[in-house]
Amino acid sequence: MTDAPRTAWGHGLASLARDGRVLDVWFPSPALGSAPDEDAPRELEGAEHLDELRRVRLEAVTVEASLDSPVASTQDAYLRLHLLSHLLVAPNSISLDGLMGHLPINAWTARGPMLPADAARLRPALRRAGLDVIGLDRFPRMTDYVLPDRVRVADAARVRLGAHLAPGTTVMHAGFVNFNAGTLGASMVEGRISQGVVVGDGSDVGGGASIMGTLSGGGTQRVSVGRGSLLGANSGLGIAIGDDCVVEAGLYLTAGTKLTVLVPGEEPHPAKALDLSGQDAWLFRRNSTTGGVEALRRQGRGVELNPTLHA
Repeated sequence: MTDAPRTAWGHGLASLARDGRVLDVWFPSPALGSAPDEDAPRELEGAEHLDELRRVRLEAVTVEASLDSPVASTQDAYLRLHLLSHLLVAPNSISLDGLMGHLPINAWTARGPMLPADAARLRPALRRAGLDVIGLDRFPRMTDYVLPDRVRVADAARVRLGAHLAPGTTVMHAGFVNFNAGTLGASMVEGRISQGVVVGDGSDVGGGASIMGTLSGGGTQRVSVGRGSLLGANSGLGIAIGDDCVVEAGLYLTAGTKLTVLVPGEEPHPAKALDLSGQDAWLFRRNSTTGGVEALRRQGRGVELNPTLHA
């Protein structure tokens, strides 16, 4: 990504409240580089209309952003989230400073966003039209804007716009992927991938597993999962693990976790989990007799996903 242009642009369809506030923008085909001198495509201009039920006006817009600068507007914020979900930029590769301040809390419906106050006031009319409020949040579902290639998402509400899902990824019903986070290759996601976390090709985030992120206690520690690694069911991760690693089911591994390092041919010695952060080929487990956490040097390859499920 270092050679990629540091600007981006897109023709989009913006939802505006009656007072002119931008609620969201859909960019069908965002792109890197500078915006060409051309009008929005006819398809977007033809979609402009006033949605009386939601009290929202849809307008075609063209947005350009400098990706190393802080987010400047709601339109800019949505463009950057689209770039991530379209796989045009990788997580943690562009500035998202100020993002939250430019994402309004919307009442989300199957027809798009509306102001929460309008949703409360117009609830009888919405119900008559069969339109329910499905969420109150700053982030919408990714699948309402982007349908990534060769990706399975069992429950659309569990993946936010701004998630980066590489081809071959499967997100099961209990899986969750936040914005500016996701997978770099074919992966199984049955647990939680927090903001800022990337999971390498061929890895498996087991059921109920939770990966800490910068917004959930990870602090300055950049948490990530390498290739061919496994987070066991109901495990937790607060450090980076490299390729071919395994975290035992039910084990929560934070930077300060005290453990015993076991390497064939060497004397066992104490360490903190942070000391092994980012290294390849470790099995993190709890000793069934003493209850202490151990790091055992692994031999061979890590997990192998079912190729039929992740083709």
